[in-house]
Amino acid sequence: MHFVLTEKPIDPASLREALVANSAGAFCSYEGWVRDHNEGMGVVGLHYYGYPQLAPNIAELIVQEVREQYAIEGVGIAHRIGELGIGDIAVWVGVTAHHRGDTFGACHFIIDQLKHRLPIWKKEIYTNGCERWIESNHSGFGNPT
Repeated sequence: MHFVLTEKPIDPASLREALVANSAGAFCSYEGWVRDHNEGMGVVGLHYYGYPQLAPNIAELIVQEVREQYAIEGVGIAHRIGELGIGDIAVWVGVTAHHRGDTFGACHFIIDQLKHRLPIWKKEIYTNGCERWIESNHSGFGNPT
């Protein structure tokens, strides 16, 4: 498993390349992009805050769980922190397996679990100059202030 929490732009091609294996017959990936709107408000960017001492441990637990449910071969996960602009990739997940069904299921499971469990917080910056914390879905972690 390869997990990266980074302030640098995510490069999907290099992450995908790290998962290539002759034994894998399928690859599935997910990219979460920063969009220009949310809940009727114009968005100009996001700021992600993370807990780098804990995030890799939680990502590893998620990967252990997904390996128990799906016959996967490789997993790559990258999440941005810091300031992101419209169109930037905020999160990337890639999975390889012998068959496509396992890659689809595993990729879906991982992204859902990351959203609920990874200690990462998001603040949206709007076109009107306001900023707002987006509700965190993970229990036990409040928004950093």
